[in-house]
Amino acid sequence: MDKKIQELIDLTNEKFGLGNYRLERYSLYRKVNMFNDTVYTLSMEWFPKHVTKQEDDDSNPEGTAVIEINVHDRKVLSAIFVRGKTYATDGVMFDDVSCNTIIKWIEDETGLVYGEQFQLHKEEELDFHFKECIHGVAVSPSGSIQVTCNEEGKLVFFSVHGQFPPKAMIREESYTLSLDKIKHLAMEQLKLIEFPSITEETLVPVYAIEEIFVQNDGKTTIPFEVFSDTRSYLKIDKTLCWDDPIDTPFERQEVSWMEEVTWEQALLSEPSPDSFPITAEEQAKCLVAVKDLLRQQYPNDSEQWMVKTLHRDQGHIYAILKMNNQVKRVFQRKLMIIIDSQSYRAVNYMDNEPMLDIFGQFKVANKVSITKEEAFTNILEWFELTPCYVYDFEQKQYILYAKLDCQYAVNAGSGEVVSLDAL
Repeated sequence: MDKKIQELIDLTNEKFGLGNYRLERYSLYRKVNMFNDTVYTLSMEWFPKHVTKQEDDDSNPEGTAVIEINVHDRKVLSAIFVRGKTYATDGVMFDDVSCNTIIKWIEDETGLVYGEQFQLHKEEELDFHFKECIHGVAVSPSGSIQVTCNEEGKLVFFSVHGQFPPKAMIREESYTLSLDKIKHLAMEQLKLIEFPSITEETLVPVYAIEEIFVQNDGKTTIPFEVFSDTRSYLKIDKTLCWDDPIDTPFERQEVSWMEEVTWEQALLSEPSPDSFPITAEEQAKCLVAVKDLLRQQYPNDSEQWMVKTLHRDQGHIYAILKMNNQVKRVFQRKLMIIIDSQSYRAVNYMDNEPMLDIFGQFKVANKVSITKEEAFTNILEWFELTPCYVYDFEQKQYILYAKLDCQYAVNAGSGEVVSLDAL
């Protein structure tokens, strides 16, 4: 075993008091973060010493400590004791399991400052959830921190997700937006959609807000769905057409969802292939691969599918497709096609049609009887405009926006304002 790996293992053993444990296995992984930096992680599984074999279903035994640590800065990314059971002796323990105590420990452990880089999201008994922030303002994509203790005050769960950016990456300014200034945008975002009611097995036509980010100047906007993930996507927006199908059936190949790497790669901080941009030549080859799969699996769907984006992940290139001219519903038909980055052939794909088929037998609950203008008047008081720092992948800065959202909708048949949760 390499000396530096042993140092990380010893550090983990001491920090979490794992004297009653043995290191069962470890692995090195890498991933590309939102800033396009390659992060190397050492993942360890520590079994309690009294456990002699793994569970029959290959799951980790109760009390197993699964710990991940950043190879280069040695900061713990997560520490999970399976099923909330710990056999740690002199590990992380709190005499006073209070929010202030937990905050102080997080600050010491991560180097982050409460109120400036993270803030309390919700607190339950012995369980604390925090959200990433910039001087108390929300961030998108958002990071999170969670700490859970058992009744003895021992740590049984800890995780840190997010970027928590340095000050140099933040373009600070005073928030000046108000709903009055962007009423026209709010009106544009109010959409008539069919919302599935599982309990009633119906499709309820409602007027609801399509979430959006509005820059502090009130002019620039970004769709909320762009920030459903923490990676950069290459925008394509190209509809694919063909004349001839391919008769050969498509054969799926198994895809690895995690790339294991060597210690030499970690020591050299070798950039992951996922960090490199998708070239114009690669883009063209990917579009051919996508079209070939469509010609095999969806031969009658020419001109029906649009390639929205391409992105890299774990040595593959992923194409995200949406179907054109869909009925306006909450859940839209999508395809994800996985392309081998060496051969530029599609190796697997995922279609959400089976999920949508659940709603296929639902009947529309009622007819639309009120106008969009009437619905807007009814729901206006429920709109939410919340300041939020959004990461701009092109400028590589966090810029002040506001998130326009609403937790309510207007029933398009009755005009009643209803909670989206109720639907």
